[in-house]
Amino acid sequence: MPPPPLGVAAPAPAPAATAPSFIHLALSTRCHVAAPRAAAAASVPASHSSHARDALLLHRAADVADRSAGLTSPHPNFGCVIARPRSETNSADSLVVGEGFLYAQGTPCAELLAAQEAGEHARGATAYLNLEPGDCYGDSTAVRTLVQAGITRVVVGLRHPLKHLRGKAIQALLSEGIQVDVVGEDLQNILFEEALKSCLIVNAPILYRAAFHVPFSVLKYAITADGKIAASSGHASWISGKASRGRVFELRGRSDAVIVGGNTVRFDDPRLTARHVEGHVPVRIVMSQSLNLPEEANLWNVNDAYTIVATQRGARRDFQKKLARKGVEVVEFDMLNPRDVMSYCYDRGYLSVLWECGGTLAASAISASVIHKVCVFMAPKIIGGLNAPTPVGELGMSQMTQAINLIDHSYEQIDRDMLMSGYIQPIPDLSPVIPSMDEIPSVDPEISPYETNIISFYKTWDTFGAFSNFSSHPIHMPDENGDSFMWPTVEHYYQAHKFVGVDNPQARTIVHEIKLAKSPEEAARIGRTRQKQFPELVRIDWETTKIDVMYRAIKHKFSTYPGLTNMLLSTAGSVLVEASPHDLFWGGGREGEGLNYLGRLLMQLRSEIMGTFPASVEVGEAA
Repeated sequence: MPPPPLGVAAPAPAPAATAPSFIHLALSTRCHVAAPRAAAAASVPASHSSHARDALLLHRAADVADRSAGLTSPHPNFGCVIARPRSETNSADSLVVGEGFLYAQGTPCAELLAAQEAGEHARGATAYLNLEPGDCYGDSTAVRTLVQAGITRVVVGLRHPLKHLRGKAIQALLSEGIQVDVVGEDLQNILFEEALKSCLIVNAPILYRAAFHVPFSVLKYAITADGKIAASSGHASWISGKASRGRVFELRGRSDAVIVGGNTVRFDDPRLTARHVEGHVPVRIVMSQSLNLPEEANLWNVNDAYTIVATQRGARRDFQKKLARKGVEVVEFDMLNPRDVMSYCYDRGYLSVLWECGGTLAASAISASVIHKVCVFMAPKIIGGLNAPTPVGELGMSQMTQAINLIDHSYEQIDRDMLMSGYIQPIPDLSPVIPSMDEIPSVDPEISPYETNIISFYKTWDTFGAFSNFSSHPIHMPDENGDSFMWPTVEHYYQAHKFVGVDNPQARTIVHEIKLAKSPEEAARIGRTRQKQFPELVRIDWETTKIDVMYRAIKHKFSTYPGLTNMLLSTAGSVLVEASPHDLFWGGGREGEGLNYLGRLLMQLRSEIMGTFPASVEVGEAA
């Protein structure tokens, strides 16, 4: 039996025109008049045109793609909606038979989940994708799933923004004889503007990252009706109400990191957690040039969330050591400034950053052009005070004509408060850049085959991202009882084996907990947290065996998936580096100071496969 009817209803009347929208301008090369937003309902009425039906279902795919927000670390958001005509005689009235979304990095793709839900009803149906498939570079599961499910047409909202993925899945689908319609290319109609806007917004972080090489940055602050963020004394708890603070927790859950300055730590002593929900907790970053920070602070407690302190090189080395003993990571910069910190966050793989800083740091970040969106919570209060701080410090502007105009702004009532949000910089629309076939290489557009190169990999969607432990490549290997078990990822297997063989019921419970983790991110969090909380439950030989455990897992992974082996062999002559800037054992570190054991194991495996690995080299031994 098919699942219950799902779909989208007829749109409401379009609202009156307001200020020009940057998204309207960005989409002007595709379509010209805004279409109304649709609400969920039972089906797409037959009276609508095929374009209206496609637009509504594409909008739905974008909404579905956003369902994991706050539950996991930010990642490119993929949603898939599969729909078919309600009957053979009524092709205009569509019935949604399957939906899926990418839950987290390294989890089953949206297309697979939607096809599994649709079952046989997917045969001859149309799949609506907010973004061209590409959650893991080198993995063809999405395309293969759509082909095997019998999908005959695919509607794509946006081509993938990353250069090494853009156009590849679309071309693969076309080569399989599937009709592919890309909005703005094959589908050009005014009805698609609102759907396309939703596709842009749901993936704003990856679009900004691809275009500007910095994470998507949101500046958030709460102000009184007279524009103050605190009283003259510095007291600021609380300006906004409980409902607004709940929304702030949601913003944090959607972010890789939350940034504050030294004054915020000194005066507010915040925790900066997303403590209203189960799920993702962002990294806390403190920017302080002088490290004039308190000895004790909530942010130095890293049991619930990780903390990074960014500072000027050489600042208070004694205090740096104290922070390190508490588990706080200290990162030194030659010249501490928002632009370099954002470049560091980019290297760390972050997609989205929330700034909750004071006026001085906010002004510096805006001046450095690293703030893309502003969220202002305005409370119906007046505090006054000539010296009461304001949300943004000196920007060097003396005329109102110099003011920064927020674009595509919106307003929302949250209990007694008002949330105003708007963009400083437009969401980059990268999809009109359509590569030719010669510009869609099979391996890596950045690598010259005639030179020895360093190939870096980190996130699954990066070039060679399938080399990551987080890639969605399940492996059949023995579990703690010696029984064959399908481990969802290499990371699941590795983290569980920290506790395998320990004769303790609690250790066995931890192994079971890791086996059931919904994502490699969750498995890693459980394994690392439990290792820190209960070091006595970690197997006593772990430090000497962990490399062998990892090598067994990745060797099994590559032997299971021939495509991965071919990709690995394509890197012959290149040095492989796991590009984690903070993992100095498995990764290469920020400045090459890491041991890069994961990269070394992959190169060992490559040599073994090619028959060129010398027996005298023991990469598997810990340094």
